[in-house]
Amino acid sequence: VLAAPPPTNAAPDTTSTTATPTTTTSTTSSTTTTVPVVPGAPLDGLPVEDSSLIERRVLAVKIDNHWDARPQSGIDEADAVYELPVESGLTRFIALFHRNDSAYLGPMRSGRPTDPTLLKPLGATFVISGAQDWVINRITSSGVSIIGEVRPETFRISNRSAPHNLYVDTAALREHADANGYSTEPPPDLFAWAGWEDVSTEGATSIRFDWSPGQQVRCDWTGDEYLRFIGGEPHETVTRAGERSQIQTDTLVVLFATRYTASPSGAGTSVPAMETVGSGRVLIFNEGRMRAGSWSRSSIEEPFALATADGEVLTVPPGRPWISVFPDTRSIGWESDE
Repeated sequence: VLAAPPPTNAAPDTTSTTATPTTTTSTTSSTTTTVPVVPGAPLDGLPVEDSSLIERRVLAVKIDNHWDARPQSGIDEADAVYELPVESGLTRFIALFHRNDSAYLGPMRSGRPTDPTLLKPLGATFVISGAQDWVINRITSSGVSIIGEVRPETFRISNRSAPHNLYVDTAALREHADANGYSTEPPPDLFAWAGWEDVSTEGATSIRFDWSPGQQVRCDWTGDEYLRFIGGEPHETVTRAGERSQIQTDTLVVLFATRYTASPSGAGTSVPAMETVGSGRVLIFNEGRMRAGSWSRSSIEEPFALATADGEVLTVPPGRPWISVFPDTRSIGWESDE
């Protein structure tokens, strides 16, 4: 599916002013130059010196989270990550790559009906290993472009068994998307990025996610980042060279949503899905603190709008976010060291 050609994006202007004060006895000239503001990246709010890295498309890659798919690779290099439920009480990830790339990312798996509802407002190109025909139709009819299992941009590794052995090179996929005319339009801000100075927060240094009886996740604040555990064990990534490290992130965003069963109108199998239009509760965890509020949006065209109980904009501190689209019938708990 080919997207429309990208719009022309004008680079921001920087300005300078020169003042020349004069007296009757001497003349001096002084110049005051306005320092350009370094833009924040749309997916994490962090400053980016090279504007070319943010004036380009988002690549969204569906990542497996079956126990045979762990440890994953490259997910720690993503700008942001979505996590949402699939079958058998498991979750899968959507790794979002905008200013970053990974040459060894995987395992990649198939798409689900909720995916385009998260990717549409970002204008993302979705990279998947396929899906049921009716799910593919739902994704493309939402206006989300797809790249499938193409060579050599995606590849199978020999030390794992299918279907948990399909990996991708996101930089090569960008070139594939360019060659095939996919949109290069950059995304809007994922959230309203701003720190939490002078706002009331609740301590939360260890957060527990009860996704299902078989999928228990914990994230612990270390003073520098949140470290992720699954089933009580460190959730790790592994490089092509075999080096392991624990998954970490700066911020946790939890969007509570209604889980339902999505079914085809004809042939195919029903699958779990999440309702991401409307409104729901949101929790944000950052630097061992928590703020609560609500999310809302009227269509999948819009980013999620976050608000406090007083109706003010609920900001998200800049930093790499891990976003859980979490069933509103399941529980999340947290503790504080304070």
